[in-house]
Amino acid sequence: MIMVNPFRPQQQQKVPRAPINVPHKDSGTSSSRSYDYLLKPTPLLGGEEIVRGRFSAEKQVSPYNLVETMHYLFVRIVKVRDLHLKNITGSSYVSLKIGNYKGNTKPLLEHSHNPEWNEVFAIKREHMQSPVMDVLVKHYSPENNNEGDQFEGALQINIHEVHPRVSPDGPLAPNWYAIADKNGDKNGDLMLAVWEGTQADEAFPDAWHSDAPLPPNVSSVTYEQIRSKVYHTPRLWYIRVNVTEAQLFGYGMCRVPNAYAKLQIGNQCLKTKAADSEGPNSICWNEEMVFVAAEPFDDEHLIVSVEYAVGPEEYMSFGSVSIPLNSVERYEDDRTICSKWFNLEKSISSDVMGNDAEISSSKIHLCVCLDGGCNVLNEPTKQLGSSIGVLELGVIAAQKLLPMKSRKGRGTSDPYCVAKYGDIWFRTRTIVDSLNPKFNEQHNWDVYDPATVLTVAIFDNQIDGDSDDNKHVEIGNVRIPVSTLESGRIYILLYPPP
Repeated sequence: MIMVNPFRPQQQQKVPRAPINVPHKDSGTSSSRSYDYLLKPTPLLGGEEIVRGRFSAEKQVSPYNLVETMHYLFVRIVKVRDLHLKNITGSSYVSLKIGNYKGNTKPLLEHSHNPEWNEVFAIKREHMQSPVMDVLVKHYSPENNNEGDQFEGALQINIHEVHPRVSPDGPLAPNWYAIADKNGDKNGDLMLAVWEGTQADEAFPDAWHSDAPLPPNVSSVTYEQIRSKVYHTPRLWYIRVNVTEAQLFGYGMCRVPNAYAKLQIGNQCLKTKAADSEGPNSICWNEEMVFVAAEPFDDEHLIVSVEYAVGPEEYMSFGSVSIPLNSVERYEDDRTICSKWFNLEKSISSDVMGNDAEISSSKIHLCVCLDGGCNVLNEPTKQLGSSIGVLELGVIAAQKLLPMKSRKGRGTSDPYCVAKYGDIWFRTRTIVDSLNPKFNEQHNWDVYDPATVLTVAIFDNQIDGDSDDNKHVEIGNVRIPVSTLESGRIYILLYPPP
């Protein structure tokens, strides 16, 4: 279910238009199923009254006035000071417990008596089944694996004493709270902030959500892939790599059999054909590999290594080189890109080769360039003049989704929505393990031309590697021509998947 609210300047002549792909009551359709997809009045969304597709009163526009208001308990865990650890090896983390909900911060691997997390938890009101929240500081050490995690201290917070915070109020300053060990003695202080808020809170996008817990077999690093975000249409580049040859020195081998070059960018991995050395030091492939990467490259690297098989499932590496994509030359104006020799680092060590020192003189001959930057699936919005209005979209919920995977012997999905207008993409957070997810997230776009299209799709997030290629599976989509929407009217639509 989505809500669309196109705001435009008042025009002299306005022609009422029906929402797209939605039949009228008087269109001759008597089926109750058809009526399910008609425009329907909704009593309260965003705390405001909607009558006949419009807000009943002129009020200040809320950032989330097109979706249902969701109430959360926000907890920001900042840091701990003066923590007395019995065992300094291992990692420290903070655990929250309120009713049946449990949440943990990421474990800090560095050894410190003053660990700092600065993480936010958003606990839905429906999940708070206790008037008291327990905050526990724990420490994991491999030496005490059989005994479980070490309890370092705890404190309790009365939920009824937590004050609400309404945007655009400033962020709530965290305070220091004393934590006590099992004997009731003080064991340091924990800095945290607790407040009540809604999805309009600026901490909401980056928070750990109680309605989106990660499956047990998924690393917490994956949580970055299920948060909501807004991003531009990616600009893609081909990374062309010509692997010419490699020179290997000092390995004590007359010939290196079945050696190949392995190239990797992120999850993309390619290998050359295995080739025998043409002499004591040289291996020649002369193969071209093509990768695809999106700007900005940030910390992305092209990693090239030279390896050879020593068994059916075993291989040995002669060394590797890491090339930042930001440093790769771009192919422009038909000019020639020069090839280079790159030193192979982290070569085979002396205990493997029987030498006294690590070999570091091997190198590989590569020609690397960026070719053909282009945008993908970018429908023009004709931004030639000033904006003629704002298009607002509220993604409320989905119902009766088809299960796209099996987990614990039952069918389920991890759905999220993506909305695209022009070159701006908006993605909701992923609701883990649900066939009837409630998103209640909202975004808006500037409109420059009404002859454009808003696209909304729902996907299943392959966060736990359910698919062989980790490709997210599309469940359904809908395209909404902006020209069919009446200015200033609220459309509440329930779209079936195609």
